[in-house]
Parts: sequence; structure tokens; C-alpha cells
Amino acid sequence: MVQHSQALDLEEALSAIQQLLPEPTKQETCALQDALGRVVAQPIHAALSLPPFIASAMDGVAARSKDVDPNAPYSLRQVGTSFAGHPYLGHIEPGQCIRIFTGAAMPEGADLVIVQENIVEQCDDQITFVPHTTQETHIRDVGNDVAKGQCLAERGERISPFMLGQFAAAGISLIQVFAKVRVGIFSSGDELRDPGTPLSDLAYGQIYDSNRLTVAKLLDDLPIQCVDLGCLPDDPKKIDDALLRATNDCDVLITSGGVSVGDADYIVERIRRHGELRFWRLNLKPGKPLAFGHIHSCWIFGLPGNPISTIITALLVARPAIAHLAGTSMPIPLRIVATLKSTITHTAGRTEYQRGHFEYGIDGHTVTHTGQQGSNRLSSFRNANCLIEIAKTQGDMEVGDEVIILPLTSLLH
Repeated sequence: MVQHSQALDLEEALSAIQQLLPEPTKQETCALQDALGRVVAQPIHAALSLPPFIASAMDGVAARSKDVDPNAPYSLRQVGTSFAGHPYLGHIEPGQCIRIFTGAAMPEGADLVIVQENIVEQCDDQITFVPHTTQETHIRDVGNDVAKGQCLAERGERISPFMLGQFAAAGISLIQVFAKVRVGIFSSGDELRDPGTPLSDLAYGQIYDSNRLTVAKLLDDLPIQCVDLGCLPDDPKKIDDALLRATNDCDVLITSGGVSVGDADYIVERIRRHGELRFWRLNLKPGKPLAFGHIHSCWIFGLPGNPISTIITALLVARPAIAHLAGTSMPIPLRIVATLKSTITHTAGRTEYQRGHFEYGIDGHTVTHTGQQGSNRLSSFRNANCLIEIAKTQGDMEVGDEVIILPLTSLLH
């Protein structure tokens, strides 16, 4: 594949990444209780039907439809009770019935459940019913929900709580899943100090590193093993050592900072020297200086260092790519049309993602930006619940204009 020296649109970059990233091969067996969020490696089939026996769908009385009188009150003799887990094992004869509860096994000979509301009275073992029809049997046949052998999940599906419940009910206790992707994260820059460093030790010109923690938490729900590799100084030798050591241990490496054009921005050059750099610029605001390539078999995402640029590129590029490496299809974010409630200043040339707050009312979705949108302003995410997508061909926008929004909940799903 030809390396891209020109800035790519986001869609072009994602397409290039998807073509390059391999399908996962490593698999492992996972216990049901540990499988939430993992990716199915082999199709899962039901071990038994649900329900595995003919069951009652209501509380009431199990009887024969031939004994029901639609024209006059009638009585049947109760000969037993069927509870969930404690079925009645006898056979229902003409004129007999049993009490039955939701989920309990139907007795032999009965072919419908008479609901509780049709009972007039009960005297000893005699139950009297109002006249009624038998159009609804209130019975669940074997396999009413799931048939034995039915495919419950295909390769590449991420396991949800709802799927876990169905697997458990269908007799599945062990699942073959793809191994977790090992993701190393570090920041680079002489100005950075670890969170928790005493304020008294923070020298003039230094700042706390927020990017490593933020990126790790943006990936937190993916089936990955996250490795915190710390902060690297602006020292080519130390960056070389750290990169080569990390690429031997990780499937993916995410860096922040060091990918621009400054004299102390070393990451791009290190990827070029030791591996292959596929592209290093995007038509994106914020987030233009983004490097993607690999050293040996480890894929590297060199994210920009400004906190907002780091977040935007992690959400729109690194996260979907890692999801793909984990075995799922690369997710497509939900896009919603909304009406602007605030003006937006935008110079055509790059697609921009501003932080916004949207609401839904009688007139549909409306959105307003969250204030100043500088790439260093973490406060712009304070009340944000979406990104406002402004096309690269778009100029300034006014109140009442329509715009595309990407809910943050969709980007983190």
C-alpha cells in the first residue's frame, strides 16, 4: 500500500486502516460469567430448546379444550397442582383439571390453560368457570423462544448482558472468544508530569498529563488489556528504547504528542525509522497531526498532544480500529440531524468536530455548542453530550441551520 503524504479525510483514513488491520486469530475459552463485552470467536448454538417442555404462559387451570363450555357455566374436578420446577406427573382425564402457574410444565392430556379470571368459584375439588371460548391456549410449546441447535450468536458479535441471559438459559456455560487486544498507552513531552505529583514538585512550564488516563478510559469497555507505559521525555534515544520494547509486548500502541512538525516531535520519525508509516495527517479539526503505522506486528496510533485533539482522534480513529482488531466490524457512529441554537464559526477546508449539547423536544433535536472550542480546553466537554460535525466545505453557520451531531453515547458503544 502506498504511504499517504497528503492529509486524508476521516473516511479515507478509516478505510485505509480497515484494509490494513488483520483479522484476529488468537482465541480462548471464557466462562459465561466473565464473557461480558468479549467478542464471539465461534458461533454459539443452543444446547436445548427454550422452553424444553410444554409450559403454561399464565396462572390458571390446565384442562382439556373438549371440556370447555362456551355457552354455560361448567365445573371440573381439580386433581393436582403443577408448580414451576414441581410438575404434576399424572394424566388429565375427561372432566379433570389441575391448578397451574406460569412457567410450570403442562400435564399430559391438557391442551390449554384457563386463566384465573374465568373462575367463578371453587368448592373443595370442584372449580366452576364462566362460559368462555378457547381461541387462546396460553401455552408455550417446546422451542417457543429458541430451538435446540439454533445459532444464538455469530462470530464477531460482542456479548451483551441480554445475550448472556439467553446463553445461560440455553445451557451454555463456556464460550470461545477472541483474545483481548493488548494496548499500550504513553504520552510524550518534557513538560508532562504524572497526576498525583505534588504541586510543589511541578516546575514552571510543566503540566499534568491527562491524556493517558483519558484515552485508557475511552477504551475501557472494549475487550482489551490496557498497559500504562507512562510519560516519555523528548529524547530520541529514550523514545526509541520505549517504542521498541513496547512493540514487542503489545498489539497496539497509542501515543499522544510528538507527531506534529516541531523540533521536539519525534514519534513520526521513529515509526519511519523502525517500521512503516502509513499516513500522518488528517483533514480534521481538532486532530490534524495523527500518525498511523506499525513497527513489526504492532500497530501504532500517534495521536496529537492537545487534550481535545487526543480525545477526538481516540474516539473517531483509534477506538473503532481497536474494536476491529478485537474481532468486531468497525463501528459506524450514529448521526442525527439537529437544529442549531447557537452560531458556529467555521472556515472551510477541514471537517471539524465541536463539542455540543443536544436536546430532544416537540420540534425534534436541537443543539448548541459548549463555548470556546480551543483544542486545549477540556472544559468544552464539561456539559457535552455530542460532537457537532461540520463538513469541510461548510462556512459559518447560523441559528436555525441544520447540522449533523454524533451522540457521545454512540461513539462509546
